[in-house]
Amino acid sequence: MIAGLVLAAGESSRMGRDKALLLYRGRTFLEAIVRTLDAGGIKRIAVVLGHHAEEIRQKTRLEGAEAVVNEHYRLGQTSSLQAGLAALDGPALEAVLVCLVDHPTVHAETVRALVGAFEPPILDVVIPSYGGERGHPVLIARQLFPELRALGPGIGANSIIRKYRDTTRILEVNDPGVVTDVDDPKTYQDLIR
Repeated sequence: MIAGLVLAAGESSRMGRDKALLLYRGRTFLEAIVRTLDAGGIKRIAVVLGHHAEEIRQKTRLEGAEAVVNEHYRLGQTSSLQAGLAALDGPALEAVLVCLVDHPTVHAETVRALVGAFEPPILDVVIPSYGGERGHPVLIARQLFPELRALGPGIGANSIIRKYRDTTRILEVNDPGVVTDVDDPKTYQDLIR
């Protein structure tokens, strides 16, 4: 089984308000991502919340996704990844598709393509690319979970992913959403125009 893991615990300091609650096509970013994962065939989904977790939980419909609260979200994104891995782990879990809350425009077809490109145990990581630029979500095999769990604060998952470049597949997709990072008010206004 491949599970979806949505990282939405940060303070959204550059945006000035919670990115998880921003609206895109009538849904919050968080709802849009959960719906895309489901439409892409991902049936187990964990959403990691932290900053304003209760407010986000009350204002979103997570449609079957499991909400995980990372009490240590101030330690950075890696702590949220670790909280999500702990919540999802189990013998049937082969990999996680790690999604960032500021990438709400990824297509369900891209999710299916990433899952379809995964070849365990040959591949450890599948990364989407659009126009030669790498993006998100990133599929990570369970073989990397122990190393990801051992990362200290401030050390990102890319430090582990780089070690596995020989077993990483870069998958070119026709989806600008994989590189559309809605991180500040200007990019949000550009998105909703």
